[in-house]
Amino acid sequence: MSIAVEPLNLPDLNAAFESTDPEKIVSWAAAQFGEGLVMSSSFGAESALLIHMATRVIPNIRIVMVDTGYLFPETYQFMEQLRLRFNLNVWTYRTKNDPQAYLRAAGEENPNWRKDIDACCAVNKNEPFERAFKELKPTAWLRGTRRDQAETRKDLKFLQWAKRYNCYAVSPILKWTSRDIFGYLKKHDLPYHPLYEKGYASIGCNPLSCTQMIQIGEDARSGRWAGKGKVECGINLTDSTDSAQL
Repeated sequence: MSIAVEPLNLPDLNAAFESTDPEKIVSWAAAQFGEGLVMSSSFGAESALLIHMATRVIPNIRIVMVDTGYLFPETYQFMEQLRLRFNLNVWTYRTKNDPQAYLRAAGEENPNWRKDIDACCAVNKNEPFERAFKELKPTAWLRGTRRDQAETRKDLKFLQWAKRYNCYAVSPILKWTSRDIFGYLKKHDLPYHPLYEKGYASIGCNPLSCTQMIQIGEDARSGRWAGKGKVECGINLTDSTDSAQL
């Protein structure tokens, strides 16, 4: 159940968060939003970090996970590994489409490749995520976005009003680099996604058009939608209210 909150002074808070440790930002969010705080997780490459950070403060925090119908088997394995270790409160939202029926109806003859990636993301990932937020009605949402992940994220703020989801979006690890991530995971003995060691630095759905291994020296997200000029599935774009436009 969401809890009403007063409008926040975003410029002042964001200025303060630029020099605040991520753990303290998570603690602030927990104190500020209480039971209205949720988090999202794709159970991707480095997801154990924010899950660990959040559950240390709110052990039973609701974790929104979208099952598109096209995830890697290793992703489910990783989710169960973390669920058992931290007794996670995972709220899985699934696409309304039967995965095989969607491919036939959309004219996608090759299950290992998408001709229309944006359409697939819109109905199989964005729609379930939007449905989750309409049902859960959070006042704030913890997410693992970082400025160094993509050009579209370099101007993100730690705290933003997400018009699309009618709640605040909180990005505690926004300033962290891969080096910071590695240090935290090592310090707390946290695992990477099973595919990480095989060269998958950013892990989404399993078609080759959507997730590929990267080469040494490449950007972590270069394996996502490689060659398509696409860097976002859409759920972290907070201003739009129409996922079909993402």
